[in-house]
Amino acid sequence: MEPLHLAYIQADLRWEDKAANLQHFNDLLQQVQPGTDLILMPETFTTAFPVDPKQFAEKEDGPTMAWLREQAKAKNAVIATTFPIEKDGHYFNSLVWMRPDGSYELYFKRHTFTMGGEDKLVERGERQLVVELNGWRIRPMVCYDIRFPVWARNRYKEGQYEYDLAFYLANFPDSRMVVWRTLLVARAIENQAYWIGVNRVGEDAHGLHYSGESQVINARGEVISKAEPYQEAVLHCTLDYEKLQRFREKFPLGPDWDGFEINI
Repeated sequence: MEPLHLAYIQADLRWEDKAANLQHFNDLLQQVQPGTDLILMPETFTTAFPVDPKQFAEKEDGPTMAWLREQAKAKNAVIATTFPIEKDGHYFNSLVWMRPDGSYELYFKRHTFTMGGEDKLVERGERQLVVELNGWRIRPMVCYDIRFPVWARNRYKEGQYEYDLAFYLANFPDSRMVVWRTLLVARAIENQAYWIGVNRVGEDAHGLHYSGESQVINARGEVISKAEPYQEAVLHCTLDYEKLQRFREKFPLGPDWDGFEINI
């Protein structure tokens, strides 16, 4: 299988200013190299986190979705990020997986951040998502999901791993960076997959500071790419599927994993 060419964007977010954020990311996307397959951007990229969804949520056919569709087509790459979406009278922190042809998938954040009041603003998602890109199986998740290992757990069935790559898109403050660093590595090791965390930098309206520390980790738990703390950056990294498979064959955890069910 071909390597996966990744770009991930660590950016400052303007508080509740959609127009400014869209322009800013439009500028940052100009730094993405040709030949990139997948572009990852932080959680709630149009507003920062959290915000009143009644004021900022859009429909699936709204302007932010149209902007993502245009950018994915222009870059000929999948773009993944989150923003608030209203669907049938319900509000969700919605991860959008936008393909270059304009088709897309949605993952609604499962674990809303109760300590920050997100659970009072948006509803919890009830469905896991695995998408495919160039033969890679990929599991998207959002921020607070990182603390719940069962929700992220890989599965192994009939010689096949459920996913090869997983990622979190986040607004994860620097006061909890030890959690971010530790759990990203743990998730990669325990699930025998590449793992990516994409976080923001800057300061929000609540006075929280964000150091970013966006990074890519291989199945051995080794950090193979990392952004400088507190700095905006557009970074590129190539993921090698054959290396992942060789490691899985050399150290095959999958057949020994416990079977499990998740009750929603």
